[in-house]
Amino acid sequence: MASKRRLLWGSYQPLPKFVGFGSRWLVYLLLACLSALLVIVSPPVFAYISSEVPVTQGIAAPNQLVQQGREHYEAGQFVAAAQVWQQASQAYQSQGDSLKQAMVWSNLALAHQQLGHWAEAKKAIAMSLELLHSEPDTLERRRILAQALNTQGSLEMSQGQTQQALTTLQQAADAYKQVGDEIGVIRCAINQAQILRVQGLYRRSLSILDQVNQTLQGQPDSSLKAAALRHLGNTLKLVAEFNKSNEVLQQSLEVAEKLASSPDIAAALLSLGNTARTQADTEAALTFYQRSATLASSQTTRIQAQVNQLSLLVESGSFSRAEPLLPQIEAQLADLPLSRIAVLAQINFAQSLMKLSTGDVGKQKLIPNRQKIAKILATAVQQASTLGDQHAQAYALGSLGGLYEKNQQWSEAQDLTEQALILAQSINAPDITYRLQWQLGRLLKAQGDEKGGIPKSLDYHKASIAAYTEAVNTLQSLRSDLVAINSEVQFSFREGVEPVYRELVELLLNADETETDSSHLENARQVIESLQVAELDNFFRAACLTAKPVKIDGIDQNAAVIYPIILRDRIEVILSIPHKPLRHYATSLSSNQVESIVAQLRVALTKPFGWSFLPLSQQVYNWLIRPAEADLQTNEIKTLVFVLDGVLRNIPMAALHDGQQYLVEKFGIALAPGLELVESQPLARGKLKVLTAGLSEARPGFSALPAVEVELKEIQSQIPGEVLLNQEFNTLNIQNAIDDLAVPVVHIATHGQFSSKAEETFILTWDGPINVNELNNLLQTTSQRRSRPIELLVFSACETAKGDKRAALGIAGMAMRAGARSTLATLWSVNDTVTTALMVRFYQELGNDTVTKAEALRRAQLSILQDFKYRQQPYYWAPFVLVGNWL
Repeated sequence: MASKRRLLWGSYQPLPKFVGFGSRWLVYLLLACLSALLVIVSPPVFAYISSEVPVTQGIAAPNQLVQQGREHYEAGQFVAAAQVWQQASQAYQSQGDSLKQAMVWSNLALAHQQLGHWAEAKKAIAMSLELLHSEPDTLERRRILAQALNTQGSLEMSQGQTQQALTTLQQAADAYKQVGDEIGVIRCAINQAQILRVQGLYRRSLSILDQVNQTLQGQPDSSLKAAALRHLGNTLKLVAEFNKSNEVLQQSLEVAEKLASSPDIAAALLSLGNTARTQADTEAALTFYQRSATLASSQTTRIQAQVNQLSLLVESGSFSRAEPLLPQIEAQLADLPLSRIAVLAQINFAQSLMKLSTGDVGKQKLIPNRQKIAKILATAVQQASTLGDQHAQAYALGSLGGLYEKNQQWSEAQDLTEQALILAQSINAPDITYRLQWQLGRLLKAQGDEKGGIPKSLDYHKASIAAYTEAVNTLQSLRSDLVAINSEVQFSFREGVEPVYRELVELLLNADETETDSSHLENARQVIESLQVAELDNFFRAACLTAKPVKIDGIDQNAAVIYPIILRDRIEVILSIPHKPLRHYATSLSSNQVESIVAQLRVALTKPFGWSFLPLSQQVYNWLIRPAEADLQTNEIKTLVFVLDGVLRNIPMAALHDGQQYLVEKFGIALAPGLELVESQPLARGKLKVLTAGLSEARPGFSALPAVEVELKEIQSQIPGEVLLNQEFNTLNIQNAIDDLAVPVVHIATHGQFSSKAEETFILTWDGPINVNELNNLLQTTSQRRSRPIELLVFSACETAKGDKRAALGIAGMAMRAGARSTLATLWSVNDTVTTALMVRFYQELGNDTVTKAEALRRAQLSILQDFKYRQQPYYWAPFVLVGNWL
C-alpha cells in the first residue's frame, strides 16, 4: 500500500499531527461567507466641543486629537488613529469628561478591530459602555451610546457571534431612532441583513435590504447607498435571482464611480465577479476579480478578490495564469490582521492548493507541498479559536481533515473530522454538519475497505452507513436552507449534495448482499426517493414540494415501480411489486459507460429512420427489465412506473426493446419523480372537459406551428371545452379560463423547452415565454379558488433543451410545479401530423372510464407504432411521456 501511495502522491510524506474536503462545495460556500463579512461600520464619532473647553498650552486639544484620529482612520492609518485617540482619551479623563472619553473608547475599538487586535477592541468597547452607563440620560449620551452599540455589534459580527450581534444591533438601532439618526438606523439594518444572510435566512435579509434601498433611493449618492445596493445584489444572487443581482450590483458600481470611492468600487467589482462566477461566466468573473484587486485600497478586499480569482483559475484548469498569484496571496495572508475574513481567505487558499496538489498541473513547481497546506489550515484553526469563531474553526478543522483524507492518513483525518463535527453540532450549524458527517462516512468506509476481512470491516461499514445516514437526515432537516446554500453555484448540488445520497445507496446495497438485515433494501429505496425530492428542490431553488410516504400497494395492485440508480461502478435497480419483498439486481459498468450508451441511444431515437437504436435499446432493456421479467409476469403487472435517475430521464422507456417487441407493447408506462410526490387518486372522469390553448402563428424568435390549430379543433371534437388560440392565448385569459371553467384537463400546444435550469424551462404564450415558476404562480392563484385540481396537464409541442444532459429534469419540474396530478409531455419535438393523431387517440381512450391514463397513452402510442407509414420508428411515438399519477 505504501508503494502505491508514493506512486500516487509523488514524494509522499505523512502529514504532521496538527491539532476537507477537497471538493468544490467549500470554495463556493466560502465565497458566500467572505462576501457577507464587509461590515458597515459607523465612522468614528467627532464630538462637538464648546468654546469653553480650555486648551492646554503645548498639547493639542482633545477635540483636535479626535479629528486627527478620524483623518488617520479614513486614510487607513489605523495604528496612527489608535495612538492619537489614546491621547485624546487620557486628555478627556484628566478633564473629567466621561462622556467624551466614552466616545473616544468607542473609536479606539473600531481602530483595534481593523488591526485585528480583538482583545484590545473588546476592552475598549467595554470601557466605552461602562462609562456611558454611569452618565445621565441626555441626547448626546444616547447618540454616543448608539455608536458604541453599533461598534460592539460589528465586533461580534466580525467574530462570528451572529446571534449576539443581532441583539446588539437591534439595541443600537433603537438608540439611533431615539436621537433621530436615520443613517445610523440604516447602517444597523444593513448589518442585521448581513447576519441573516450568513445564517441562511435570505428572504428575511432581502426584505430588510429592499426597505433600506427604498429609503435611500431619493437621497444623494453616498458610500452607504453603494453598500446597501451591493449587499442587496449579493443576497439576490443567493436566491438565484442572478439577472437582478447583476443589475443591482451594476447600480452599486455606478454610485461608487460617481463618488470616486475606490473601496466601494473594488467591493462592487468583487461582488460582480462572484455573480458572474455563479452564472458560469468565467472570463467575466476573472476580469472583475482582477479589477477589484487592482483598485482595492483595503487589504481585505484585495485578498478576497485574489483568492477568488485563484480558485476560479484552478477550477477551470488555467494553471499557468494561476501561478503568479500564489506568492502574492501567500505574502498578503501573512500580513493580514487577525479577522474572520483572514481565516476564511486562508481556507479558500488552502482549497486551491489542495486541488493543485492532486490535479494534472503540468508543472512540478506548481504542485504545492502538502505539509505547507496543512500548516496554512492549522494556522486558520488556531486563529479561528483565538477569535472565538466556532463556525470558521469547524470549517478549518474539517478542511484539515479533508487534507489528511487525501493523504490516506485515515486515523488523523477521522480525529480532525470528529473534532469539527462536535464543534459544528454544538453551534447548530447543519450546513457544515452534513458535510462533516459525509466526510466521516467516507473515512470509515475507507478504513473498512483497508481492513478487509470479517468482522472488523463490517464494523467499519456499519459505522460508515450510520454516518452517511446522519448526513442524509441532516440534509432532510436542512431542505429550505440547503437550497439557498447551494444556489451559490448551479452545479454544486452535483458535487456537494447528490453524492451523499448515491454513496449511501451504494453502501446499503453492498450491505444487503452480505447481511441478513432486509431493511437495508427498503432504506436504499427511501434514499432514492429522497434524492428525487432533493433534485427537484435544487431545480426550483426552493423546498416547495411536500413528500408523503406512499406504498404502491395502496395505489395500484397491478403496477410495479422500478428504481434504477447509477452508481460509480454499476447500475442498480430496485424492484417494488405490491405485497412482495423488494428485490434488487445490478449490471457492472461504470457511470461513464452508462452515460455514453444512453447518450448514443438518445441520438439514435431522435432520427426518423434507421435501426441503429435497436442494439442500444436492447442493452438498456437488459439492464432495467430483463432480470425482472419473470416477476412481472407472475404477478400480472400491467403498468410499470419508473423513478428514473440522471441521464436515464432523457430516453423514453416505451422504446426499450426485448429483441421481439417494445416495452410499450407489453405494459402501460409512467414516470414518477418518486412515489412520495404522486397524488394517488384516479382521474375523476364524469363528463370530461378540456381547456385547449396554443400558438399556430409565428412569434419573435419562434417559428409558426400550423398544425396546432388542427390539433386543437380535433381535440375539441372529442372532448368539449374552450379554445384559446394565438392572441387569445395569453396569461390573463389562461388564468380566467382555468378559474371560470374548473376544467380537469388543460392541453397546451406551443413552443416550449424543458431544461435542468428552472429559469430556462418555459412555454411560449402570445405575450411571451412563461417560465416554470411563473406558470406555478398562475396555476396556484387559480387553483386556490377551484373546487377541483387540474387532473391532467398536456404539453404537446415542447422539447428538452439540446446539449443539456439533465434537461428531462425540467419535465418533472414543470409537472410538480404546475400542481397538476399528471403531466403529459414530449422529450423531443415530433412531426405535427403525428402529434395530432396521437393526441386525438389519447383523448378518445381517456373518455373510457375503465382505462387509466397510462393505458390511454399506451393505446395511442400503439396506434402510431402499428401504422405502416411510420415503420415502427420510435421517433414518432416514443417521446410522449406521462409524469405523475397514471390512474
